[in-house]
Amino acid sequence: VQLQASGGGLVQAGGFLRLSCAASGGTFGRYTVSWFRQAPGKDRRFVATLYMRDRSTIYTDSVKGRFTVSRDNAKNTVYLQMNSLTPEDTAVYYCAASSSVIRSNVACPDAYAYWGQGTQVTVSS
Repeated sequence: VQLQASGGGLVQAGGFLRLSCAASGGTFGRYTVSWFRQAPGKDRRFVATLYMRDRSTIYTDSVKGRFTVSRDNAKNTVYLQMNSLTPEDTAVYYCAASSSVIRSNVACPDAYAYWGQGTQVTVSS
């Protein structure tokens, strides 16, 4: 499956963005899709996941209540709605997919075989 991330941009603190991760070449509904982000000089870090097996969502603590992950199977697309953005959210955001990741591993980048190319999110203060 090929992933295409989009929707990043420059936004002021307190603003919002919606990222999209469009998939092609596979049955997207079979995949767990997660979002990661990587700030300059830092490791790629888990943001959120939409776990395929039970359709549950998992978020890292710093985005709980602000970010929402959802999917539209008809469009083969997963979204990350990001509200109340802060400068600390500035990073390149990546979507990743796996058909086999287990719940305890969803935050581990190595668990994902498929990655989008990344989209830059910059939040100004």
